[in-house]
Amino acid sequence: MATGLTGRAIVAALVVTVVISGCGIGASGATGRSFPAESVGPSIATTGAVSEARAAIATALAAKSLQLEDPRVPFRPPEAARFAAAARAVYQVLLPADPNHGFISVYEFPDVPSAATAGQEQAAYVGSGPGRVLFPPDSRFVVRQLGTTIVFYAWSPSNSPDPRAADIQPALESLGTAIPVPR
Repeated sequence: MATGLTGRAIVAALVVTVVISGCGIGASGATGRSFPAESVGPSIATTGAVSEARAAIATALAAKSLQLEDPRVPFRPPEAARFAAAARAVYQVLLPADPNHGFISVYEFPDVPSAATAGQEQAAYVGSGPGRVLFPPDSRFVVRQLGTTIVFYAWSPSNSPDPRAADIQPALESLGTAIPVPR
């Protein structure tokens, strides 16, 4: 009987040791992320082009009595390859009844032609099967070119509890040049 207790005590001690060791590894190790830390939130210092785009967005939204602010949580939308590699800034429209939506991303490219190419790639991506599955079925997209920047906004009427969310799209559609998203 003493041998049985000793065997059980050894097994129990091993289990406790493994559990404690596992907690230490889990607590001190890196957490799993879908993006590297530097890709969450604004990835660029504000450049002249991005500052101009932000000002244009804020002015367009103000015409609809909407306010633009810096996001309080990390956000990154699904992106085509050129967008994923580009410098970007993220802003958020203040929606009191829906603080989890209203994100607007501004991507900066080296020149106007590369911005146009990237905008067309993003529009094709979100309009395609692989891109579309990453958004709710009724999602609507805004892809607008402002010089060397592309403004990207996606929203879903069925997933936006704040009625003011519907005013963001027409405000942004007053900016720059439209890049249509295929259906």
